[in-house]
Parts: sequence; C-alpha cells; structure tokens
Amino acid sequence: MSSFTTLNLPKSILENLEKLGYTNTTKIQEVSLPYILQGKDLIGQGKTGSGKTAAFGIGILLDLDLENTKTNSLVLCPTRELADQVAQELRKLARFEKNIKILTLCGGSPMKPQISSLSHGAHILVGTVGRVLDHFSKDTLDLSELKNVVLDEADKMLDMGFYEDILKILNKTSKKRQTLLFSATFEEKTKKLAEEILNNPMTVKVDTTHHKDVIKEIFYKSESKEELLIDSLKFHRPKSSIVFVNTKAKSYEVIDLLDEYGFDSILLNGDLEQYKRDEVMIQFSNHSFPILVATDVAARGLDIKNLDLVINYEYPFKEENYTHRIGRTARAGEEGVAISLFHNKEKILDETKLESCDFQLKDKTPITSDLETMCINGGKKAKVRKGDILGTLIKDLKLPNDSIKKIDITDRYSYVALKKSEKLDLQTIKIKGKKFKVWFL
Repeated sequence: MSSFTTLNLPKSILENLEKLGYTNTTKIQEVSLPYILQGKDLIGQGKTGSGKTAAFGIGILLDLDLENTKTNSLVLCPTRELADQVAQELRKLARFEKNIKILTLCGGSPMKPQISSLSHGAHILVGTVGRVLDHFSKDTLDLSELKNVVLDEADKMLDMGFYEDILKILNKTSKKRQTLLFSATFEEKTKKLAEEILNNPMTVKVDTTHHKDVIKEIFYKSESKEELLIDSLKFHRPKSSIVFVNTKAKSYEVIDLLDEYGFDSILLNGDLEQYKRDEVMIQFSNHSFPILVATDVAARGLDIKNLDLVINYEYPFKEENYTHRIGRTARAGEEGVAISLFHNKEKILDETKLESCDFQLKDKTPITSDLETMCINGGKKAKVRKGDILGTLIKDLKLPNDSIKKIDITDRYSYVALKKSEKLDLQTIKIKGKKFKVWFL
C-alpha cells in the first residue's frame, strides 16, 4: 500500500480523505488512480470490496466543472442498492468542496421528484440502466456534455441483459468522454463491450479472488441438507450470514425451515417490491436478523459489511457465481468462512475441502437477535435527522444510549435498531414538535 499523498492530490481532498480514515490506498486505487487522473480510459479488474468506488470517485470529482450546470459524470450500476451505496460514498468523498450535487436515478422511486431534481442540474448522476433510459424516453436527461462515464460491476450488468441498453446510453454522450469500466470477472461479452466503448484503455488487474488464508472454504456432505444447515449454523454461530439458494422456490423452503427451528432469518428474493427489499437490507445490516436467505439475482450489487459466514445451501449453476458469493465475506481484509452443503449423492469438485459434519455442538440453541427495528413514518423529506431521533429516544422516552444501536434514514422513513428488552409500546412519536407514526417491522 502507498499513501494518497504520493498522488499529488489537492490539499483539500487529502484532508477529507484523512477525516474519512483513508490514509493508504488499496491495491486497485494504487494501480488505477494515476491513469484515471491522467484522463485515460481504463479497464479495472478486481474482487468486490476492493475500494474501486474511491478510485473512480476521486478521479471524477477532481474533473468536475462546477460552473457547468449540465451533468459532468455518470456512474451506471446493476442495481439500486449498489447505486445508493456508490452515491453515499461519493457524497463523503465530495465533502472537500461545497455545492457538489450528486443525484441517484433508480427504479423503484417515483419519476417526478427525479425530473424536478434534474431540472435544477446535477454534477454527478449515479443510476441504473433502466431508469436512465426512462429519463431519455421522457427527454428529461441531457448527457451531451458528459466528461466521464463509469460502468461499475459491468459483468453483472451484462449478466442482467443490459448490453444493448448500455450502448444506447453511451451513444447519447460525447465521444470525447473518459470511460472507466470496472468488473470482477472478464468474460467474452465484457471484452466485447470494452472494445466497443473504450478508447485505447489502460488495463489494471488486482487480485480477483480472495486469498485462501482470508476465506476458509469448507464443504460438508450429509444424507440431510436440512439438518446440515441447522447444525452448521449452530456450530459456527455467525453474527451475520447469508444462506444462498438457486431459486425463489427454494428460498421459501429454507426460510420456513429456519423459522421452524427458531432462527431469526429474513428473506430476499425477486418477488419482493423495492421498498420491501430496502427494509430487508436495513434490518439485516442493523443486525435485527443475523441470517439472510437470498437468491443470486436478488443479492446482486449488495455491499454488505461485517459478514462472517456465507453458506451455499445449493451450489451455484455458474462457477463465477460461487466466486461472487464467497467474496461477500472477508471484505476489506477481514477473515471469513464460506460453507457449501452437499447431499451424499452429489459430486464435489474439490474433495480436499470436505470436512466431517459430525458436529460437537457446544450450544444447541438457534441463532437469534436481541434487536428489533422500529420504523418512523418520516425521513429526509420531512427534515428528520439522526440527532433529532436520538434526542427524542434518550431525552423524552428515557432510553439508555446503549439500547439504540443503529439509525438509517431514507427519503420517507427512518429505521432504528433497538434492543428488544426495551419493549416500547408506541403508535406515534414526537420529533422536533412534530408527530410521526411508528411501528415495528
């Protein structure tokens, strides 16, 4: 690792990076930032959680023309969840300069507020392919003066069938733009897209898989996968884990199984509407539920921190999906465990990873959470802030500080992770003199 100070960045950016705790570059930042700052097109290949957002974020923020009200930069993401995460990271990085406007354009949110925000201008747009095309169809988006385009997790966008749609968007931008393509894998369709949209690109590649000493891969075999899942969870006792399945039908089976055995688990699959997906991810990230059951499609683009266990209840159809799944643990140098479960009749590619499933369980109780999530019917649009919520909970409701674990605020709602022992019986709550409805998820 090298220091950000070696990159000849402005003092204001360096000071902000230091406040954010970014002292040394990650490998992807070290090898890609010099080219990005020179304005070159780039292909960046690296594992998820490698720090690529800061790499392209610093580059496009330094290239902004703040006097120009038209959009300078566009970041395309495969999912709304990833777009929201990227936008949050960019807003932190942008604190070195006042009045940098960053807007998200994603499906699952009303068009009208987005159209209104676009009419006032935005320096950086972060969005999903489908919603960006929706704005083109309504003639509410002008990318004619775009200076930079970033394709984040390009391989996932292509897996979702967005090849032609990406080209439609880029055809509406300036040919003089800088284009940055980041991808964890680099298959033929990704190479083809890169050849079509990039101009003499530089290619940087860092570790695309996690080191064996970072992720411990374990295979278990048994006559009963159901018992194997239950015993694996009881033996490893993760604080936060994802159980992956291949189909929506299987996801319902597994969530019912875990519920039957008394585990606190929550479901993420393609049947959920966007608002419900958001609530599921908030409850999982604030540890109200220690286990998430998910399909690959539903989990695309999720950046989940502090995940210490991934379980493949069903081995994925594609080997690259296995890499993506297990790469969700051991983020940012942390260690993690990836378990794959097999029935005795199923074949295992690597028998050396097979371990005995004769578990000696020290704790046979199911994994549960001592937290629950309270929802407040007011968010950013109602000018609700974390400090306001804390003030009400601590000063007015007399809750101890350590009973309030995490607060998330979206445009319309606020979510508070509270200890279940508080047993609050509320229907409304008063914040800054205004009454809001509350309920527990």
